[in-house]
Amino acid sequence: MSDSVIELQNVWKIFGDNSTEAMRAIETRGLGKPEVLEEFGCVVGIADCSFSVERGEIFCVMGLSGSGKSTMVRHLNRLIEPTAGKISVLGKDMLSLSASALRDMRARHLGMVFQHMALLPHRTVRDNVGFPLQIRGEPKSTRWEVSQKCLSMVNLDGYEDRFPRELSGGMQQRVGLARALASDPEVLLMDEPFSALDPLIRRQLQEQFMSLSAELNKTTVFITHDLDEAIRIGNRIAIMKDGRIVQIGTPEQIVTNPADDYVRDFVDGISKLKLVFARSIMEDINTYQPASGENLQHSPRASHGTDLDQLIDISTTTDQAIVIQSDDGVDIGVINKTTLLKGIQGGKA
Repeated sequence: MSDSVIELQNVWKIFGDNSTEAMRAIETRGLGKPEVLEEFGCVVGIADCSFSVERGEIFCVMGLSGSGKSTMVRHLNRLIEPTAGKISVLGKDMLSLSASALRDMRARHLGMVFQHMALLPHRTVRDNVGFPLQIRGEPKSTRWEVSQKCLSMVNLDGYEDRFPRELSGGMQQRVGLARALASDPEVLLMDEPFSALDPLIRRQLQEQFMSLSAELNKTTVFITHDLDEAIRIGNRIAIMKDGRIVQIGTPEQIVTNPADDYVRDFVDGISKLKLVFARSIMEDINTYQPASGENLQHSPRASHGTDLDQLIDISTTTDQAIVIQSDDGVDIGVINKTTLLKGIQGGKA
């Protein structure tokens, strides 16, 4: 059964004084982005976007600068109002919420982490983390207790009384993550939170974030312009271009079956060794034609979830094809060296 936490249905955002007229023209005359700009002086920020995010999922939205990804995420907590469409978060119609209900939703259920954290320079790390709780009217004892817990989660014990200026960029980013976690939101919205950091620190924070997300079962929409980052942390990825979503899929689906040349250019340099699995390239065992003298009874076995990198290691130890098994140990497929090479190249047997 579906357990969607976030639902977007046919959401549009048109920037400009004539946005209503532009939207009407799009619906009735099918105008494109250039025509809308020329005729109405309006910019189409996002166009007819729909997706859902399941509970506990890390859903990455990626694209080049100007593709609409940051505009998209700001619709989820109504920092930006849509021109058309429907948005539901945690079963609530976001567009029908009153001002007070929206503030409560943001304070209690939605945490947001930006690229630039805007930590309060005159407050200590502890007070920065506890600031969302202060807004909610929580007592100081509760704020400090929660702040300490969240700082421990991001490995910042001992820095509680420091000021932001005394921390490195990576440490400040962890303070921002701790602040987002302090209100214990069900949903995290992360807008390129690690993009300004050095590669090594960025990778460390990615690992820490993935670990925390799994431990706390947070539903996350993660914005990035880096496909490597999206593939590394995302359960699914939505790729945007010119305000539209051009493909949604798992990292394996995106890499092995790009929807168009735009996506294909993105994934061209991505290694498939850790992203493509036996189940995607195997031949059905019932239709496989063994080579002369080949006996599958003597073949090594591997799970259908074995990746290409592991399959290559197995293949180097034997001249036999590899028999692929289901989770319950049933033989379901076969991968020989030809199949494996095609998988490495990106084609299927």
